[in-house]
Amino acid sequence: MVLIRNRSEPKRWQLDWETILHFVLYLLFLSLSVYYLEGLFGRLMIGYHKPTPKKLPTLPLRFNENGQFKILQVADMHYANGAVTRCEDVLPSEFPSCSDLNTSAFLTRMIQSEKPDFIVFTGDNIYGPDSADAADSMDAAFAPAIKSKLPWAAVLGNHDQESTMTRDELMLYLSVMDYSISKVNPLSDNPSDRQRFTVDGFGNYNIEVKGALGSELENKSVFNLYFLDSGDKSTVPGIGGYGWIKESQQAWLRDVSALLQDAYKRGRATESDPAPALAFFHIPLLEVRYLGGSEIVGEMQEGVGCASINSGVLSTFVSTGDIKAAFTGHDHVNDFCGKFEGIWLCYGGGFGYHAYGKAGWSRRARVIMATLEKGEKTWQGVTSIKTWKRLDDTAFTKIDEQTLWSKI
Repeated sequence: MVLIRNRSEPKRWQLDWETILHFVLYLLFLSLSVYYLEGLFGRLMIGYHKPTPKKLPTLPLRFNENGQFKILQVADMHYANGAVTRCEDVLPSEFPSCSDLNTSAFLTRMIQSEKPDFIVFTGDNIYGPDSADAADSMDAAFAPAIKSKLPWAAVLGNHDQESTMTRDELMLYLSVMDYSISKVNPLSDNPSDRQRFTVDGFGNYNIEVKGALGSELENKSVFNLYFLDSGDKSTVPGIGGYGWIKESQQAWLRDVSALLQDAYKRGRATESDPAPALAFFHIPLLEVRYLGGSEIVGEMQEGVGCASINSGVLSTFVSTGDIKAAFTGHDHVNDFCGKFEGIWLCYGGGFGYHAYGKAGWSRRARVIMATLEKGEKTWQGVTSIKTWKRLDDTAFTKIDEQTLWSKI
């Protein structure tokens, strides 16, 4: 309430209703303006969705007391708007009650059953064209992983950025989500080296996995994970189709691999082999087209959706000497692994229910297990890497178990 002084009566005060009305209208206008501006610009701000301190996972990642490290790969969730988003390519009996929530339930089931140490999401985490808000969709898509409090990381696919966020905004958002150890891009601590570490795309980074506690390798990375942004569409005039991993990304990968190998071998006179490594990205390499028949483990049910040019990524993988396998998504009804030039190229298999699939062909996820060598007194380096898939069927069927690499 506003009071004004009556100048004809110096010691008395009276209400000026016109002033009060103007003051109320001003407050109303101010409130509506703030609300409108927040709605207009707020979603461009990473902190728009309840900015709270990030909850951090237990780090560093390391092998457990049983000498094992298990990774869950989730490919192509295609999450949109939750319960109102209908499923694609399911049986008629499943369709009425099927939505994005089935994808969430499958992820929860995989986490509870397989008990992974780490979760990797290999792109098309959300389906941009159907997502009303990218941040809301990502919050819902990754909610089961966050609820589990497990460390997780993600790369982008070709559909993530087709909603309300750009690729750089998406990776920044992913990097600040609870329990995420995703990174936007690598940067050296030395300002003079920053140009060398500037790479194309968003979401190029590496994660180290240390040896078991109490072992002589507890402070060394015995297992390395590389994450790469394979882009969305070609940006080169005259070249159509999907994007690819650029030379700057490959140069970064070669540099990081060399540094990690040097650190692993330092002080280990008897160790000549590098610590094994895996690569994760969304769009498969062109060489996957050359696989087929008896060469593969799993099913090939559609053409390989890859770039129209060969940017030499597989040659880079071979040259590093540490990468044993690469894991992608993108083609939802391909779930096979095939070996080319000594490196396994594996699909995760379609995971999400709002992604296209094949009615009656269960959604699926891939599991990767690395195991340490048991020495006379302590755990040593990695001795094998195996993989298998789980189907989201009644029996939670385990299929296509295979060894990707063995030290012996």
